[in-house]
Amino acid sequence: MAIDIVILAAGKGTRMRSDLPKVLHPIGGVPMLGRVIDAAKQLGEVEITVVIGHGAELVRERFADSGVKFVEQTEQLGTGHAVAQAIPNFRSGSTVLVLYGDVPLVKSGTLQSLLSASDKGPALLSVEMANPAGYGRIVRDDAGRVLAIVEEKDADADTLAIREVNTGILAAPSDFLARWLPELSNDNAQREYYLTDVIARSVSEEIPVTGVRASDPLEVAGVNSRAQQAQMERALQHSRALALMNAGVTLLDPARIDVRGRLECDTDVSIDINCVFDGEVVLGKGVQIGPNCLLKNCRLADGTRVEANSIIEDAEVGEACTIGPFARLRPGTRLADGAKIGNFVETKKAVIGRGSKVNHLSYVGDAIVGEGVNIGAGTITCNYDGVNKSTTEIGDGAFIGSNTALVAPVVVGAGATVGAGSTITREVGSDELAVARGKQRNISSWQRPTKKS
Repeated sequence: MAIDIVILAAGKGTRMRSDLPKVLHPIGGVPMLGRVIDAAKQLGEVEITVVIGHGAELVRERFADSGVKFVEQTEQLGTGHAVAQAIPNFRSGSTVLVLYGDVPLVKSGTLQSLLSASDKGPALLSVEMANPAGYGRIVRDDAGRVLAIVEEKDADADTLAIREVNTGILAAPSDFLARWLPELSNDNAQREYYLTDVIARSVSEEIPVTGVRASDPLEVAGVNSRAQQAQMERALQHSRALALMNAGVTLLDPARIDVRGRLECDTDVSIDINCVFDGEVVLGKGVQIGPNCLLKNCRLADGTRVEANSIIEDAEVGEACTIGPFARLRPGTRLADGAKIGNFVETKKAVIGRGSKVNHLSYVGDAIVGEGVNIGAGTITCNYDGVNKSTTEIGDGAFIGSNTALVAPVVVGAGATVGAGSTITREVGSDELAVARGKQRNISSWQRPTKKS
């Protein structure tokens, strides 16, 4: 079965109060429209057309490499009019699935069930709501076939008691829609062309309409405001937290974790509160993440511990490493097994060897650090001269004293020692001691200044 998918994404989203098109606002770190496109692509070999309007160029630019087609709805004349813009992209004999770019949590399994029910006529997606106020009710016959969608303002008391409502998502044979959509009327108070009118048209032609119920109202809920966006975000994060715990991950508070990409965890991983995982993150066996940490596009091997308030981005961390608290591993950092990055330490494009330690208040950038190296507090690699970046190399077993400046490019040999407070501008040979600081003078007759009266 050929599937043509139409995603409506032309609305401005006035209640969002934003210059950004509504469908580009993120849920779980991904634009809402991107989530809908991803769900659609999981249905197999599909052709996707996105109907754009407000902020059209921004939407085109954001999804230029997504493989979808775009058609523009220059006037916002209703959902029926929007879908009609995609008629030239319908393939003969295909099934058309209509989705919405601001319904970000729809599941591909639900959509597959809807498609399976649309082989002979339209199938619409409905949902049961505890409070259906404001929604069009689904009226069925005794056999369960859909007879009508009745808007609330037109409903009698019996119809208002119905809790099954229309979500707007539907599937139908393309040949039917290509015939019905151009014939829709806008004879209504809003002077708009409604997609739901095709249901009445189908019933009038005695073509059966099937209703498929979604299991969760949040799956088919739209986002029209910042509050609804936040609700969708928490719903997504709750489902992700449950999946992690079902896989054996310890979450100290499942309500305080944000996964804004893909988080893969081995056994016995523990994650404390208020942690954010962005992009692709892989945590090995027994990894422990302290509170208030941000991890983005990184891999941490077995047994590594990240202390509180640390940031790790585009980094590779070996086994049994210790990071933090208040550490920052910037892109290009690679820690070998057993390395230690302590409190208020920043690294960037640094390779830290097995068992090496950078314990306190230091910056190590554009550096290659060997095994068993100790870098004292307050040490910096001066890697930038205002134009170019240069590399610092520190050999195995070297000891760098506190408050040392290593002015790159420079090499410190294996087993070398650098005295505290030194500024190193040239090579230090293996096993040498380097001391580069001003000579100390003690003045016994010096008088401390006093405050003038």
